[in-house]
Amino acid sequence: MIYVPRDFAKRAAREHIADPVLREAVDRAERGIVDARIGADLIKQRIARDGAGRSGGFRTIIAYRKGDRAVFLHLFAKSAKANLSAAEADAFRAVAKVLAGLDEAALGRLAAERGWRRIDDERT
Repeated sequence: MIYVPRDFAKRAAREHIADPVLREAVDRAERGIVDARIGADLIKQRIARDGAGRSGGFRTIIAYRKGDRAVFLHLFAKSAKANLSAAEADAFRAVAKVLAGLDEAALGRLAAERGWRRIDDERT
């Protein structure tokens, strides 16, 4: 399951990042291609900017558990900042820990309560 919280979805829409691009970032992680491991159940994946490659594009922070779930938490352009601050990384690790402790039903309820969008698992 891939979830996109409302604030992430708004930023992605402003940057013209479509669901297939987000799905591809998760697919790469599923194949073991992770750009950076930030902590247990937390990764950083690069995604391409329109008409450019991943290296100069965007960075996503994802609460991720292989074969189970991915929740996109943060999106930033590499040109805006090189990396997360230590405080940001700690905060995202804490969120990932909470999300990792939720079973599928609890995660689904949280997503519904918060208005998170689910990216369909089916490839279209």
